[in-house]
Amino acid sequence: MDLSIVAGSANRPLAAAIAQQLGVALTPCLIERFPDGELHLALQESVRGRDVYLIQPSSPPVHDHLLELLLLADACRRAGAGRLTAVMPYLGYARQDRRAGGREAVGARLVATLLAASGLQRVVAVDLHSPALEGFFDVPLEHLSAVPLLAEAARPWVTADSVVVAPDLGAVRLAERYAGLLHLPVAVVHKVRMSGAAVRVRGITGEVRGRAPLIVDDMISTGATVEAAIATLLAAGCRPEIGLVASHALLVEDAVERLLAQPLRRVAATDSVLEPPGQRLPLQVVGLRALLAAAIERLHTNRSLSDLLAYA
Repeated sequence: MDLSIVAGSANRPLAAAIAQQLGVALTPCLIERFPDGELHLALQESVRGRDVYLIQPSSPPVHDHLLELLLLADACRRAGAGRLTAVMPYLGYARQDRRAGGREAVGARLVATLLAASGLQRVVAVDLHSPALEGFFDVPLEHLSAVPLLAEAARPWVTADSVVVAPDLGAVRLAERYAGLLHLPVAVVHKVRMSGAAVRVRGITGEVRGRAPLIVDDMISTGATVEAAIATLLAAGCRPEIGLVASHALLVEDAVERLLAQPLRRVAATDSVLEPPGQRLPLQVVGLRALLAAAIERLHTNRSLSDLLAYA
């Protein structure tokens, strides 16, 4: 089967970079809205019998980008695509993987069901909030990791007295991966989430006094978790030379202002989502084009992804 790359509107620069890396042109498609707000999508080139990869993170606005991906998948399926894969550098709803109370939706499971129902035969994602999400999918989920790329970006920042910090218990395994690559100790901030934009910290496990923290997480959303972690680290006597690394820089609401108020020397994140216009953080963007292009090329030629996966 020949290869086709189709881009949604969520991150066209990344899609174009991936296509260029693979030496193919983006398949043109029309994405527009009817006056009542309904999305209308149409492919403008044949994909019949082709191996099609849809590049579309479900970044904010999540619902628009998710529905757009579902419609693109349906259009490709109806146009006779031979094989259909969604490449979602950022997968929204990943935090809604369980019920904290008795009357909540499990959003991650519903999204997984919708993706499969649209005709997608495989999903590729990068640094999911929870690796357990794979169990929600009825189609194969390839969970890639940008941690080695981000660790290399952060390597010039760290010294012998640096410490990798997990800002909550959910980031401990992630912090251990960074610590192993950078040969640094780990500290853990114990956080309790009060709401989507408010957290409370109970304490720290590990030695941070006199050390320069490198905070690592899978995403930066409102910045509340990072803000609370930094306050706790400073109170515990860390050096005010703090770095922050995350796979996905969503930077929603007042995240940029929150983080600008902190003693952050450097921030690194991938280009899984578009950088917010006018943001003023000292942000180093790490490109995913080579990682995602390599994954697509290997899937297209039925070769192993083992060294690219998050649990490699």
